[in-house]
Amino acid sequence: MKQTVVLQVTMDGQRCCFRIMKGHHARKKAMRIAVGLSGVESATIKGQDKDQIEVKGQGIDTVKLATLLRKKVGHASIVSVAEEKKEEKKDELTIQYMVGPPSYGLPPYACYEIPRYDTPSCSIM
Repeated sequence: MKQTVVLQVTMDGQRCCFRIMKGHHARKKAMRIAVGLSGVESATIKGQDKDQIEVKGQGIDTVKLATLLRKKVGHASIVSVAEEKKEEKKDELTIQYMVGPPSYGLPPYACYEIPRYDTPSCSIM
């Protein structure tokens, strides 16, 4: 089950480990934490103020991710958790098998459509 998790993290000048962490350092650290969690396939920073992290993956522990972000970066809250929808492909090559007499253990023949060209193959004549 693939899922998409959106977390809002305050990443503007947070005091962390006896020093003030700037915005780009906080974003970098939050991305490292998000990608390091098991089951995560991709992580992106979104939002108008770049304060939201969108994490996609399979079997993500959302509470653990929020807890790690709170400990290491700053205040984090879960905005949404959604299951990713499956898309069906309709434009696939189909193979039609010919049905005929028993083939005695041989595989059936595959029939492919070959385009016809009306131009002659020899242009000298």
